[in-house]
Amino acid sequence: MAKSVLIVDDAAFMRMMIKDILTKNGYDVVGEAENGQEAVDKYKELQPDLVTMDITMPEKDGITALKEILGLNGGANIIMCSAMGQQAMVIDAIQAGAKDFIVKPFQADRVIEAISKVIG
Repeated sequence: MAKSVLIVDDAAFMRMMIKDILTKNGYDVVGEAENGQEAVDKYKELQPDLVTMDITMPEKDGITALKEILGLNGGANIIMCSAMGQQAMVIDAIQAGAKDFIVKPFQADRVIEAISKVIG
């Protein structure tokens, strides 16, 4: 059974890129969200195996959403996505419980490596 993934990014183009990489590699993209609040709501609804979470988003940022999802499910698998130069935020995210991070612009092999390391 394919592992289910929720993609969270405020940029539709980035969601499309990640979705393309994942579906080509046998993952099941069960949902997409464009801000942190939507991410938390969709996580509750879909219970995916993994979430890819952008850090900088409107309404609720990725780190706040990460903490809320981990509050719902301490075992949630969340990989943060950040642009170059957000090292401090990435460290915050890892300390808050993110399993890994991927830097934009995405390289397909790095995305798959991070995801397979977390959920196989």
